[in-house]
Amino acid sequence: MHIAKVVGNVVATKKEESLTGFKLLIVEIRQVKTKQCFKQLVAVDLVGAGRGEYVLVSCGSSARAAVSNSKSPIDAAIVGIIDSFEE
Repeated sequence: MHIAKVVGNVVATKKEESLTGFKLLIVEIRQVKTKQCFKQLVAVDLVGAGRGEYVLVSCGSSARAAVSNSKSPIDAAIVGIIDSFEE
């Protein structure tokens, strides 16, 4: 899992059928100590996250497992909203 910050959203009226009903958010994977951005991803929101919140992002097959559809083209999923973190 990764710590990320939600920085935006994605609207896609045409998309793979298995993505219908999912909110797509732009997240920046962050380094914990410096909060420096490593990269941006589009992630499926499973928990109702909002812009500016820090979240837990699962990637790869773990993200697909979180939506219970191993055939869905999901590579990143927001699986938690972070209340606080420290190193």
